[in-house]
Amino acid sequence: MPRESRPLVGVPNASEELALLADGYGRVAGLDEAGRGCLAGPVVAAAVILPHSAYSLQGSMAEVRDSKMLLPSVRESLFEEIRCQAVGVGVGVVSHHYIDEYGIVPATKLAMLAAICNLPVLPDYLLIDYLSLPSVVVPQKPIVHGDAICLSIAAASIVAKVIRDHLMVEQDVCYPGYGFARNKGYGTPSHLDSLRQLGPCAIHRRTFAPVNCLFPLQDQLL
Repeated sequence: MPRESRPLVGVPNASEELALLADGYGRVAGLDEAGRGCLAGPVVAAAVILPHSAYSLQGSMAEVRDSKMLLPSVRESLFEEIRCQAVGVGVGVVSHHYIDEYGIVPATKLAMLAAICNLPVLPDYLLIDYLSLPSVVVPQKPIVHGDAICLSIAAASIVAKVIRDHLMVEQDVCYPGYGFARNKGYGTPSHLDSLRQLGPCAIHRRTFAPVNCLFPLQDQLL
């Protein structure tokens, strides 16, 4: 496994998972999202149930970090390792249309619900980055900065990030000129320059600043 990563402040551990395992929870799912702060494209959530053997943090699992702290090549490699080793992986994708209509937090929660529903096995417990899901009857714990400190959530962050990045690379072909293959929809200086020159495209989030400033008033009222 390559170790081509930037210096890291926090290293996720499996203390939460081990405590839950001791309490009789055998299938613990970590949940996280990607794309919450982007100006374009969907929000993507992932749910990952790791095998108990992963909690020892041996081999490739020792490399798992918050996806934002890893170089793309490392994320891609870990993504494949997680998919191979996981007891279950579920993904949920919610479009920019839903984000504009209902807001990013409801959209993120809906993506997480979809990710849970798409798991091949039912989880006994949920470890969620920051958010809680009151509509889900499965026991759960929201963890602030969970992607930085909790192994299962960090694994979910990698899956969500890689899948969303792939989606945005595809969108770059459909909507050239915005650099989606590079910026993945985030508000980078070059992305903002393209917005000013070209105006928003079909997958930009109309309710997000500065995109909303570039749409005619009548479009905002539709």
